[in-house]
Amino acid sequence: MKKIEKYAAEATEFVGVCNRLAQNQYVTSSGGNLAWRLEDDLLLITPTKMYKGDVGIQDLVFIDMNGKVMEGERKPTGETLMYLKFFGLRQDIVTVIHCHAPYVCAMAISSGKNWLMRPIFPETTIEVGPVPMVPYAEPLTEQLAENFVPFLKKYNSFLMESHGLVTMSRGGIRETLMLVELLEMSAKSILQALMVGGIKELDRQAVRDLGNTMRTRSLPLFGDPEINASLEDLYFGS
Repeated sequence: MKKIEKYAAEATEFVGVCNRLAQNQYVTSSGGNLAWRLEDDLLLITPTKMYKGDVGIQDLVFIDMNGKVMEGERKPTGETLMYLKFFGLRQDIVTVIHCHAPYVCAMAISSGKNWLMRPIFPETTIEVGPVPMVPYAEPLTEQLAENFVPFLKKYNSFLMESHGLVTMSRGGIRETLMLVELLEMSAKSILQALMVGGIKELDRQAVRDLGNTMRTRSLPLFGDPEINASLEDLYFGS
């Protein structure tokens, strides 16, 4: 059986997310890419040089963890090295989205404080977590993939300096899209608040209480399992 037939449901969902990213203008031109770990040695990934609003089932590519194309007529995204690094170092991660959501990207080019590292909204604090800034490197390079390494074990979302956003999750691709949308709206609110005054962070006790909320909802901590001790420690240190 062909992989596109075996994973028809996932492929349909994957295409839907590609198209929604384009509709939201979180990707433009041929920018952005997505990947889904379907098996230990099988990734579903977007094709290179293609507008995500035009991506259809027939355009999808299946690769192994060495980047070899297993099925598909197109070449995989030029950021394949980055995805191989992500899935190689984070065995818990299932799906990843890289996009250029405009408000998040405004923070990626800002010289000011990275407010996405701080607890502002309860939902973003417990669903997305802190978002560190990964230093700039030339797109499509091994260096860009390597620049993620110091951050990959601790976090699930990353600002790419002067570039964009990467968000990953242990769920399907729609779940990761919802995290991207939540983060984008949070970034929009933060930027608007900065125009009219300062930012109010959640204090340490509030974050400690949100740790209880995560346990009640059975939400896992961000990062590689067992790396982070608590939500409070992640935002404020031990």
